[in-house]
Amino acid sequence: MSSLDVEEVIETIEMIRMRNLDVRAVTLGINLLDRAHPDPEELARDVREKIVEVAGDLVEVVEEVEDELGVPIVNKRIAVTPCSIVAASAVRKEGREAVLTLAEALDEAAEEVGVDYLGGYTALVYDGFTEADEAVLDTIPEAIEGTERLCASVVVADERYGINMDAVYRTAEAVKETAERTDGHGCARLVALTNAPENTPFMAGAFHGVGQPEACVNVGISGPGVVRAVVEELKDVDFRTLHDEIKRTAFKITRVGELVGRRVAERLGVEFGAVDLSLAPTPEEGDSVAEILEGIGLESCGCPGSTAALHLLMDAVKKGGAAATSRHGGYSEAFIPVSEDAGMARAAEEALTLEKLEAMTAVCSVGIDMVVVPGDTPVETIAGIIADEAAIGVVTGKPTAVRIIPAPGKEPGDEFEMGGLLGRAPVMDVSDYRPTMFRRDGRIPPKFPR
Repeated sequence: MSSLDVEEVIETIEMIRMRNLDVRAVTLGINLLDRAHPDPEELARDVREKIVEVAGDLVEVVEEVEDELGVPIVNKRIAVTPCSIVAASAVRKEGREAVLTLAEALDEAAEEVGVDYLGGYTALVYDGFTEADEAVLDTIPEAIEGTERLCASVVVADERYGINMDAVYRTAEAVKETAERTDGHGCARLVALTNAPENTPFMAGAFHGVGQPEACVNVGISGPGVVRAVVEELKDVDFRTLHDEIKRTAFKITRVGELVGRRVAERLGVEFGAVDLSLAPTPEEGDSVAEILEGIGLESCGCPGSTAALHLLMDAVKKGGAAATSRHGGYSEAFIPVSEDAGMARAAEEALTLEKLEAMTAVCSVGIDMVVVPGDTPVETIAGIIADEAAIGVVTGKPTAVRIIPAPGKEPGDEFEMGGLLGRAPVMDVSDYRPTMFRRDGRIPPKFPR
């Protein structure tokens, strides 16, 4: 790819002013393996010192680049090596309290450097549990309740190994307890993952993978408002023309993300990682993926044809975006979170059901995301929803996730306010019939190769 020129993004700057384009997240990944220590207190101190040392200038540098380019950068975040790996020896010595001590230190470090979120309270359990995995999984509700910025994730399945159904059920238990401890709001910082990418900038699932460099910057773009405007201007064109125009738009959006990422990485003295091409909506007016789909040709998102419209959008964004960056990573698909997308939240009161939402996730990432369900939803039902989404990921080979919020005291049709960019959403109805499969132990195997 030719070198980047600021002149190339002038047109895109107009998109920023008129159509809510922003860079959704700049996330600094930090390797913590060199700070592993059997003493929990020493581990916590060393980890905190390294995060402050590496990320101390992150917010200032991002704001400098934001001012220079005139590009709004919404979130500054950190992703660290999964705690189940970093704290393994400390857990062996001191038990589950070791990871809670680490959780507190991570949250304090995030507050000190001024980032919005820190991801990496993570257990990688798609093929079984280590002692440290068990400690992280068991303490997620307590860790989230006791922190403000820490994000937790559990990798329950992988296309190579299948679905760890024991992990699925235990994650559902963690979701349920987290909701009870935090009045539902803490569940926005907890996600169950399949085929988890190690370089995504998006929370709650970001963590710094063991194959990543010492530190690197990953960037998440946004831009639903820009794509929506393009679709609205092309009401009478055929599908191929519409696809081409979305591709061109995605190219311009991604170039901005590439430029921002390179500048931030250079000034921090770390590697530039990847641009996550995902279209990430917000509750802001006109910044909705659901409204793009309706502009393609739906009376309401969730009606028949929604999955096909989403496929067209996804394919165009990925093909256009991939040509604009030296490295794309993370999820790189359209997000369809319900509470974070005003159009999707409205559709959940109209044509969109939980079952249709699951069907749509077969052609996009992340999955069942920011979906609010009644607070008395049984653990088995939550586990079944996670297992279904994991099955889609295992069969398709793409990353999938479930971020579900059992809202205490709420019933179907009630509204649940998350606040800020997390938005608000109606409480969606779930089936009265429960899965009984979790009486069995073990795993569902991976897909048989073709």
